Amino acid sequence: MPDNVMSQHQKTAEKIEESLLQWGASEVIVTDNSHLHVGHEGAKSGGGHFAVTVTSDAFVGLSRIQCHRLVYQQLTALFTSGAIHALEVEAKTP
Repeated sequence: MPDNVMSQHQKTAEKIEESLLQWGASEVIVTDNSHLHVGHEGAKSGGGHFAVTVTSDAFVGLSRIQCHRLVYQQLTALFTSGAIHALEVEAKTP
């Protein structure tokens, strides 16, 4: 993967972390898995494949799907811009 694409994905990972911490997550771990998807149709547009583990009080009492929706909602701009192609979410409560 070219260095400029790796740099772009690193910036996106930082934006993911920043957005979720500003939203109120107590812990965010972002993993860039884009290198595992080289050649994948969705990777051609330059959007990254990420996994995120998010810990937040906001998840208390919510279903897994509701938690994922909250995370996706916080990252809408990154999906819309094409910076994120795919996101794997693990939502945890403190």
